[in-house]
Amino acid sequence: MERIKKMAKESIKKRLVSNFMIVIIVTVLIFEMLLIGLVRKYYYGNVEDILINQIKISASLYEKYFSSKSLEENVLDDVDAFWHQTDAQVQIIDSKGQVLMDSIGVTYDSPMESGDFKKALNGEIGKYVGSVHYDSNKVMAISHPLKSGNEIVGVLRFVTSLKWVDLVMKNISIIFIGIGVLVMAIGALVSLFLANTIIEPIKDLIKSAEKMTEGDFQTRAKIFYNDEIGKLSNTLNYMAEEILKRERLKNDFISSVSHEIRTPLTGIKGWAVLLNNGIVKDEDSIKEGLNIIEKESERLTEMVEELLDFSKLLSGEVTIKREKIHMEKIIEYIKTHMTPIAYRKNIEFLVEYERPLPLVNGDKNKIKQVLINILDNAFKFVDENGVVKLRAEKEKSHVHILIEDNGCGICEKDLPRVKEKFYKGKNSKSKNGIGLSICDEIVKIHGGQLYLESEMESGTRVHVLLPIEEKKDEV
Repeated sequence: MERIKKMAKESIKKRLVSNFMIVIIVTVLIFEMLLIGLVRKYYYGNVEDILINQIKISASLYEKYFSSKSLEENVLDDVDAFWHQTDAQVQIIDSKGQVLMDSIGVTYDSPMESGDFKKALNGEIGKYVGSVHYDSNKVMAISHPLKSGNEIVGVLRFVTSLKWVDLVMKNISIIFIGIGVLVMAIGALVSLFLANTIIEPIKDLIKSAEKMTEGDFQTRAKIFYNDEIGKLSNTLNYMAEEILKRERLKNDFISSVSHEIRTPLTGIKGWAVLLNNGIVKDEDSIKEGLNIIEKESERLTEMVEELLDFSKLLSGEVTIKREKIHMEKIIEYIKTHMTPIAYRKNIEFLVEYERPLPLVNGDKNKIKQVLINILDNAFKFVDENGVVKLRAEKEKSHVHILIEDNGCGICEKDLPRVKEKFYKGKNSKSKNGIGLSICDEIVKIHGGQLYLESEMESGTRVHVLLPIEEKKDEV
């Protein structure tokens, strides 16, 4: 496992460095190609400009002073005038492509057919860069028309070797390549540094995650930078804090449930021992003992059923038997069921609802369970002579049920968390801290919403919103 993690980390680093290097290498190559191309254009352009200037002077001299004679006569009598202006190889070619004169004595078996020569015959200046049969180096040739009056009688051609220009270009290219290699080396070092700035936080994050998987939720990931990895570290730390909170809540829940179960069991066991040993003999005491055993057994049954409901909610196994519910009947049932309880506790229980209330599609037993649980909580938080109100009305697309009491209220710190699983606030009288959580889940399953408003010493308002049954258009 460690080997796989190490390979994964190394592969990320390699990918980062290789990606950085690809970008650097491609950038350097493109930049060097542009530079070498520009330098080449500069040097070749200079050679071209020099040859064009020289050949224009020679062609101009021909037109002014020698055009009255034929090319053949000028070659015999005045040939020196053509190469006084240049150090390049000079060729004089007639209009048929025959080389009449070459300053270095190169002979041609066939007429000249190069592109620069043909362009010159059309009255333009032609250029050729390439190889020739008599030199191993590249050459540049410039061709210029020779005119007698308005007639082109031949072509003057200057040819120069590019040996030294190419040698200079080669040296410059070597320098550029050396600079490029140096830039790549520096880029590789920078890439390693940049990769480490990403890999090191990931390594620390992995170490923290590994410790958390082993159960050490006290560990915290370092936040190196306020970027995506930093946010991930922050999220991991928040998750660890939440797990610790849930762990404490779970332990408190187990402790609370154990205590709540132990209390009725103690009463049941005590009276069972007394009755079994015949210590209690009078009929009234026996009835009292049996009555206590019955009540405590019911209390245990309620607790177990609540825990089973909670377990089903967590596992997603709760089944909702949906039907069209007349909410007036539900409210009347709640009134009938809870009024005696309120009377025994000396609490004023008021019920009001709009008539008629719209139909709700849901499980009537689950909705009854929600309202009974919320009212049971309200009765616990009000003193004698307190008031608990239940009001129901239509509100847009929902049935709005409000349960309001004038009890001690919930503190501002506890209010956002009272619906959390296992959570019990400072003023809570809940047996296990899951009653409101169950109610909230049931309402959510129905597509509704449950929320609370409360102020200390002013009471609490619990709002339950249930979606109205949609009416289908009659066909």
